[in-house]
Amino acid sequence: MRWKVPAGAIVALAFLIPAAPAMAQTESPGLNAACQTVERKVYKDIREFVTIDLDTATTGQMRLLTYRILAEAQANSFPVLPDEIQKRLDGSTDDLRAFLKTGMQDAWTVDLRVSVVRTLTDAGPNVKAATQKVLNSGTVEGYLAYLNDGLYAARALDCASQPTPSATPSATPSTTPSATPSATTTVAPTPTSSTSLGAPGGEGGGLPVTGTETATVASIGGALLLLGGAGYLIGRRRRSRFVA
Repeated sequence: MRWKVPAGAIVALAFLIPAAPAMAQTESPGLNAACQTVERKVYKDIREFVTIDLDTATTGQMRLLTYRILAEAQANSFPVLPDEIQKRLDGSTDDLRAFLKTGMQDAWTVDLRVSVVRTLTDAGPNVKAATQKVLNSGTVEGYLAYLNDGLYAARALDCASQPTPSATPSATPSTTPSATPSATTTVAPTPTSSTSLGAPGGEGGGLPVTGTETATVASIGGALLLLGGAGYLIGRRRRSRFVA
């Protein structure tokens, strides 16, 4: 029984085989809103996923198709389609069949329009003009063409029109101080000390001694007078005793 393949492997092959041609095609890089080179985000035409006859398809075939569409919707961060698909997967087979016939494309169209509007964030004038043009068309083909090619062409024009900032710093510093004083600057005179004693006999001699120095000199003079008077009296007494 080695020829039997597990059911999980069959489901994986069902996803990989249709996607093989797309993987072989490599998209050229593009620019994001910040003018940085990035890998392009490719929006696939989900209608091409439907390769079965929905009127005669079995429940298993429809659910397998639905899961593949769900994976693509989640990869593109669609806001509407994933929730709508989950509701149909939880419902009946007839409900899922009707959704794959009509409801799926309606929800997908809304998601594509939302994706176009999202590109207006930090957009330049060329991107804004291209976005408005495709929104006015309102067709799935227009949305896909813009998201896969038109957006990147418009961004390239916007980035090319931006001025290139100069990276060379100025060689002359702007903070060099001026060595020449201003003509209006007032130079304060150098103060001279008033405490120096004047030379004797000189012109305009020193200032008179006042304050605490005068009191000290007077005290010393008074003490000397007292000592002199006391010495005179003592000497006189001794002389009078010697005469007697």
